Order: sequence, then C-alpha cells, then structure tokens
Amino acid sequence: MNPIKQGDDLLQYIPQRHPFVMVTALYQHEDKEVVSGLTIEERNVLVNNGLLQEGGLIENMAQTAALYAGLKAAEAGKNAPVGFIAGIKHVLIEELPAVGQSIHTKVAIVDEVMDIQIAQAAVYGEDDRMLAKCELRIFIKKEENAG
Repeated sequence: MNPIKQGDDLLQYIPQRHPFVMVTALYQHEDKEVVSGLTIEERNVLVNNGLLQEGGLIENMAQTAALYAGLKAAEAGKNAPVGFIAGIKHVLIEELPAVGQSIHTKVAIVDEVMDIQIAQAAVYGEDDRMLAKCELRIFIKKEENAG
C-alpha cells in the first residue's frame, strides 16, 4: 500500500502531537471508512520491552477515528475537531506488534448520533492478520463559533 499522506502532514487532521502521535500514514479515506498506518519505533511512548502495548493499540485505533473526523472536517472547510473516547466495548487483543513492524488500522463509522461517533476498529499486522479490534464511542466536541 502506498500512503496518500504521511508523517507530519497528518498533524493537521488530528489533535494529538508528538510524542503521542500513533498514526504515521493515511492509506485510504472513504465516506464512512479510513485506513491508517503506524511503524512501531522504540521511542514510541507506549512501547515496552520492544512491543507496542495494549494501550498503544487502543490509542492507535482512537487516533485513526480522529483522523477520519479531521479529514471529514477539512472537506467541510473546518478545523480538525477534538474528540474524547466516551466508551470502548468488545476489546480483543490477539498480539502485540514489535518494534520495526508496520501495522495498518481500519476504522468504519457505523453510526453517528448527535455528537457521538460509533466506530468498529481493527488493527492488522504486516501479514494482514488481525492484531486487535474494538468498538469505539467517541464524543466529538463541536467547533465553537468565534465572536
């Protein structure tokens, strides 16, 4: 897969900043779906003993959802919104990726109710095996009007 955007170009779409950025590539963006990528580096704050920890996988899925919201806002001529995890359900962690591996994460928005996005998220390894998945409920803070 070749990235559409990568590195610091993604920072305009997500509220997170270094050293807590858990998406480094955008591979796909459609109406209700986004696919991000992340290469696991030793300096990643959520790496321990050479492995991206469970919290890193969940944060990667949440930041992929944030990337979707930021891309959608940019298409509407707005700034990237700030989102907060309102709930996580059905978490399954199959395997922790090691330093040097690249993962890709698919988030599909299954519903949007008021200011809450409900998303199905899954992380895949280089061999396309699923490493983790969950359902995310994300509260999207509305952009405040200036004035």
